[in-house]
Amino acid sequence: MKTKSNANAEKQRRFRERQKALGKKQVRGYITPEAKACYDELVEKTSWNDSEILSNALRLTYAAYRCGQIKLLNEWLKDHNR
Repeated sequence: MKTKSNANAEKQRRFRERQKALGKKQVRGYITPEAKACYDELVEKTSWNDSEILSNALRLTYAAYRCGQIKLLNEWLKDHNR
């Protein structure tokens, strides 16, 4: 059992190193530099922490879904390169 857990930890370590080498940063998963710029912009404009950003993003997405506005939200995101 111990060798399997060591192998798993080694795989995870290599994965994290590959992601860092690609310029990605871990927030709640690995994100690209462009996504990190959007994340930083949100933090700067709202002063929200990571949990608040996730919670509000889910609320916004759900509200758009409930109002039948997912297509509109997606178009806005595309138009603004987000």
